[in-house]
Amino acid sequence: MPIYKAPLEDMRFVLHELHDSKSIAELPGAEDFTPELLDNVLEDAAKLTEGLLFPINQSGDLEGCTFENGAVRTPSGFKAAYDAFRAGGWTAMASSPEFGGQGMPIAASLLVEEMMCAANISFSLYPGLTHGAYTTLYHHGTEALKQTYLPKMVSGEWSGTMCLTEAHCGTDLGMLRTKAVPNEDGAYAITGNKIFISAGEHDMTSNIIHLVLARLPDAPVGVKGISLFVVPKFLVNEDGSLGARNGVSATAIEHKMGIKGSATCAMSFDDAKGWLLGEPHKGLRAMFTMMNTERLSVGIQGLGVAEVAYQNAVAYARERIQGRALTGAKNKDKPADSILVHPDVRRMLLTMRAYIEGCRALAGWVAREIDVLHLSADADAKLVADDFTALLTPVVKAFFTDLGFEISSLAVQCYGGHGYIRDHGVEQYVRDARIAMLYEGTNGVQALDLVGRKLPAEGGRLLTRFLDPVLEFCDANGGEDMAPFVGPLQTALEHFQIATGYIMEAAMSDPNEIGAASVDYLRLFGLVALGFMWARMAKIAMPKAADRFYKAKLDTANFYMQRLLPQTGALLAAIQSGAKTMMEFEDAAF
Repeated sequence: MPIYKAPLEDMRFVLHELHDSKSIAELPGAEDFTPELLDNVLEDAAKLTEGLLFPINQSGDLEGCTFENGAVRTPSGFKAAYDAFRAGGWTAMASSPEFGGQGMPIAASLLVEEMMCAANISFSLYPGLTHGAYTTLYHHGTEALKQTYLPKMVSGEWSGTMCLTEAHCGTDLGMLRTKAVPNEDGAYAITGNKIFISAGEHDMTSNIIHLVLARLPDAPVGVKGISLFVVPKFLVNEDGSLGARNGVSATAIEHKMGIKGSATCAMSFDDAKGWLLGEPHKGLRAMFTMMNTERLSVGIQGLGVAEVAYQNAVAYARERIQGRALTGAKNKDKPADSILVHPDVRRMLLTMRAYIEGCRALAGWVAREIDVLHLSADADAKLVADDFTALLTPVVKAFFTDLGFEISSLAVQCYGGHGYIRDHGVEQYVRDARIAMLYEGTNGVQALDLVGRKLPAEGGRLLTRFLDPVLEFCDANGGEDMAPFVGPLQTALEHFQIATGYIMEAAMSDPNEIGAASVDYLRLFGLVALGFMWARMAKIAMPKAADRFYKAKLDTANFYMQRLLPQTGALLAAIQSGAKTMMEFEDAAF
């Protein structure tokens, strides 16, 4: 049977020591969120995820969702768990107090989100999507729309979705065909079909609020002609009670590789009544409010699944006896040593650990800047935070989910053949992790966004928001004690800067250079960002290395710098090889 224990010690380290949680309470509106309160939140979240969500993860995968006559039933235990989750106020965690939320800083709520994803990623999608829909309504809705929908979405009584994809268009939303025809009462009649709609229909809430992309009759072609609409499953009466069923229904659910406890639906809109959200023809801009929130959340999904996969791999490596240590038997009282003695097993476990703790640290940095963006009264600080989070969003989404899949696969490898069978539970993590590389924009699209949009934006200003603190840290920590960490970081940073210059110059003569280099460049960026996090963590851990936690932190930092960060050199070489080897290959030869 699989195991999961929330990594509270490392979460506290990231929240308090690495990113200074005391400074969060100095932001307007966050005064109540002291380090002590945040610790209590994390401890309660650990109990919730370990005791309520994790026990129904494997059974939810085995049972999956069922579809009958337009109704979707979630796996056994999901509805009861959701009711308890909602009763505990967890749906309101990061929402505005104006609509019944708790206003919790993202720096803390993202850690709770990681626990949820590790414990039960399928379950986490239901409240996660609702919060994304809440965010879009909050930023773009009229006051009437907010008052109608947000209080019950925040309380968890109602849930939310995002309805973008159609059978003929995924990433290229400019081709979507769903129509929105104005009604005399100011609403719109929405007609069309959507696919791959997570939580499009289920039995956990009394109403589902769909955010739907559609075209008005006078819409320009392409993405400049897309509008966004609020389409509830049940219409809402003036007194806030539920009225008639709207013209929206699920026509099927997908039978998927993973996340089987999450209902992925095909949806039909048949003259469904909807209300414009934001400006006409500006729907994609409004929807990106939700998509950017979801992209960060998807990155956390990769981190959460990686964490639980790693924990199970470590537990198995301790218990499984097979072969003897290369230097001689370590446990002569048994017929074999635990596989933990073997260098390759240790390589896999340390690779997993170094990536996971590095990603958690980087997520904490991004979350800290999101809190500044949302709460700070300093206009300059808000601009820096906006630039930084825009730049790092595609990195977090793509790099974290790539690693989530790789780490889950490494966990199976640690188990050997036992990892491939269902009984131990780790094969589920591979299947669950794979989707995160695809939805909310495939990782290749994230790489194109990073290189094609974010790097040149504002004359390259966004990139300086990352480079400046890294360069400042290296300059300030040039002493001998930090040389094992700053030296490799500086080398990797040089690779990163050379790659950036190469891409920007080469793209001027051949746009294909951007596409050819983008995935390798995003990986390089992610490795450097984690290198910076590990150098900072090593500095904190060094004077406390007598303690086992900090000694392990320092040793993991050394492993990352020596064994993983050097990948940047190979990535630079691949980027500099250019686009010709790809683009000059004859189409007919594929």
